[in-house]
Amino acid sequence: MNYLDFEKPIAELSKELNNLTGSKQKDSSATAQEKVRWLEHEIKEKQKEIYANLTVWQRVQVSRHPDRPYSLFYIEYICDKFIELFGDRNFKDDKAIVGGLGDIDGKTYMIIGHQKGVNTKMRQYRNFGMPNPEGYRKALRLMKLAEKFNKPIVTLIDTPGAFPGEEAEQRGQGEAIARNLMEMAALKVPVLCIVIGEGASGGALGIGVGDRMLMLENTWYSVISPESCSSILWRSWNFKEKAAEALKPTANDLLGFGIIDGIVKEPVGGAHSNPEEMAKTLKKTIIKNIADLENIKADARITQRIEKYSRMGVYEEIKEEA
Repeated sequence: MNYLDFEKPIAELSKELNNLTGSKQKDSSATAQEKVRWLEHEIKEKQKEIYANLTVWQRVQVSRHPDRPYSLFYIEYICDKFIELFGDRNFKDDKAIVGGLGDIDGKTYMIIGHQKGVNTKMRQYRNFGMPNPEGYRKALRLMKLAEKFNKPIVTLIDTPGAFPGEEAEQRGQGEAIARNLMEMAALKVPVLCIVIGEGASGGALGIGVGDRMLMLENTWYSVISPESCSSILWRSWNFKEKAAEALKPTANDLLGFGIIDGIVKEPVGGAHSNPEEMAKTLKKTIIKNIADLENIKADARITQRIEKYSRMGVYEEIKEEA
C-alpha cells in the first residue's frame, strides 16, 4: 500500500499492525489480539478524521493515488461478462481508452473509459490515460453501435487531459473531441458519465456529455489542472494549491454549481483503501441511474440533456438598434 504525505499517521498505525499480524512467530495471546483490534479501530478512526477534513489539493492527490482503481478494474469486477472492442476503423486502436459490451446482472451496457495503467510499463502503453484523436473516434464508434442496438452507455472518466502532442493535433484532436460533444448530445440511448479519478479539460469532456454526470467523492473535474493553471497565472507550479482552491473542481463544488448531478460516496480512506467495496457501490449506482433514465422517452431525454448543458452557460443577447 502506498501512502500520501497527509496519510502518514495511517501509515504508521498500519505498519505497527502489519508487524503484529505478519511476523512468523505471531503472538496469539489475548493481549496481542486486543492490540490488533485496537489498531484496526484506530486506523479506521484516523481515516475518518483525515478524510473528513481534506483540502482541495489533497482531494486532487487522492484522485491520482497510485493504488486507486482504474476503469478496467471496475469493468472486470462489475461485469459478469465483458467483450472489449478495438479500433476507430480509421487509424488505429488507442490504448488510453477502453470500451466494449458488458453484462451486469443480465443486462448489457456499452462501457467506455479512460485507462492509465497500473505500473510504469503499462502507463507508457496506455499513454498515461491521455487519448489521441483515434481514442475519441473509437469511443464515438462504440457509442453509435450502442445506439444502433439500443444499449445504454456508461462512461468512466479518469484522464489528465487529451494527449497534447503534435501528431495528435495533426490527426485532428480538437475536431475529434468537438464531434463527440455534438454526437453525444443527441444519442437516443441513456448516457451515464462518472468521474472516477481526474477529469481534466476536453480530454474528459470528450466522453463526458450525458444525461447524468456523477463524480466519486474524491475526484476533480475542471477545464484545467491546478498545476497548469498555476504555471499560466504565476509562471510556476509552486502555486498549485492556491490554484486548486480557486478552480473549485471538487464534487461538492460542482454539485453546488449544478455542473454535476450527484456524488458517489467512497469507502472511508478513499476508493484505493477498499477497491472492492467501491466497485460494489459503483455497480449499484450504474444499475439505478440507467433504470431511471430508461423510464424517460428518448426524445424527452435528449431535450433534457441539451437543456441541462444550456443552463450551465450564461450569456446575454444584445439587439441592434434599427
